[in-house]
Amino acid sequence: MSLDRSAFFIDGGWAAPATSATLEVVSPHTEQVVATVPEGSPADIDAAVAAARRAFDDGPWPRMSPEERIEVVQAFSNLYAGKLAEMAELITLEMGSPTSFSNLAQSPAPWMQIESFLTVARAFPWEEARAGMLGTDVIVRREPIGVVAAIPPWNVPQFTTMSKVVPALLAGCTVVVKPAPETPLDTYLMAELLAEAGVPAGVVNIVAAGREVGEHLVAHPGVDKVAFTGSTAAGRKIAAVCGEQLTRVSLQLGGKSAAIVLDDADLAATMEGLKFTALMNSGQACVAQTRILASRARYAEVVDALAATVSAMQVGDPMDPATEVGPMVAQRQQERVEKYIALGQEEGARVVVGGNGMPDGLTSGWYVRPTVFADVDNRMRIAQEEIFGPVLSVIPFDDVDDAVRIANDSDYGLAGTVWTGDVAAGVDVARRVRTGTYGVNTYTMDFAAPFGGYKSSGIGREFGPEGLAQYTELKAIYTP
Repeated sequence: MSLDRSAFFIDGGWAAPATSATLEVVSPHTEQVVATVPEGSPADIDAAVAAARRAFDDGPWPRMSPEERIEVVQAFSNLYAGKLAEMAELITLEMGSPTSFSNLAQSPAPWMQIESFLTVARAFPWEEARAGMLGTDVIVRREPIGVVAAIPPWNVPQFTTMSKVVPALLAGCTVVVKPAPETPLDTYLMAELLAEAGVPAGVVNIVAAGREVGEHLVAHPGVDKVAFTGSTAAGRKIAAVCGEQLTRVSLQLGGKSAAIVLDDADLAATMEGLKFTALMNSGQACVAQTRILASRARYAEVVDALAATVSAMQVGDPMDPATEVGPMVAQRQQERVEKYIALGQEEGARVVVGGNGMPDGLTSGWYVRPTVFADVDNRMRIAQEEIFGPVLSVIPFDDVDDAVRIANDSDYGLAGTVWTGDVAAGVDVARRVRTGTYGVNTYTMDFAAPFGGYKSSGIGREFGPEGLAQYTELKAIYTP
């Protein structure tokens, strides 16, 4: 079956593109084209924003009751649940996520988000009465923010799309989604499910395009809010544009998270946990714990255990259920990671596992060797900059205070973990690390809790009632 497409999803149907430009979706494993889709132009974005604007200003969606919107989104959730395997396969095909990760997170987690947001929406205080202080009564309303530009990245495309589209829909907003050019295929399936669920025309519009067209969307006067997930460099540019125009904005950006291994940690359990927290999605995850902090007393032991763990991980075809580390999404990303591996050696770090070159047994595909660096100083670039690949740095610390200092010595503050035999002591460490999410002997995202980062890791929060509130404006109505 061909995965090629010839239209965008605009105003409730399939709309012909304004130009003949196309995007090639390339398998990171085979380096072969698997599909061709239209490439959006500014004119296509204009059409999508116009449709979203009409649907918000004049259409039924913002004027429905929350209960009516919940009913439609629940129908979408039910349909989505029946397409999890197909969605996971599409994402593995287009961006190389190991199928083991795709079937665990790339499609089930977005569906779990939908269900979580539905639970939040049913209890959300859409309108509440307050006793005023000046002899008046006050009604506080939470109203939809307007037209939302949702811009997800390529690494977890449905996960990041759902974190924006679903709360926007439940709040009564309309949306223009601009998928990354590497991963448009999953959004076409999503569009079909939205239409089948009964989402009105113009409420969700989808135009896949590159960075320049994305900039046109961000700056569009018809957009009321921008919701972006991606690099910190791009986030800064988006924030500047939104600041100039006073467009509402939420940004989920990069990370360089630290996993602190305390002396009382169960090392076998810690290594099993770090396989996921440090190397999920082949290291292409903003929350990946790529700085491993180990005390000097157990430093050599931690390095050896991590080296053994990483060496044993299977690298290869992402469609193979046994694969734990797949390819990088694109050749440019492969080259970027290779440059950092070379840089780490230039900086004086010691390669314990991996290094430059293709993994054993592979001659094609955008692969890199999973790499563990020892003797890393936290001031090195490999310890400070987000690499976005399977590259780990093991950094020594003197005591718990030193570990917390090193963990906080970063421009980022997105995630982190501590590994210890004493959970209460771990929670104490968690309270001291300046990061938006933290795990004790585990790392996960609970969709009932807010997700987001401190410092250069972003602005705003996703998930939970905090995530839904990001798509509302507050209105106070005074009555005698």
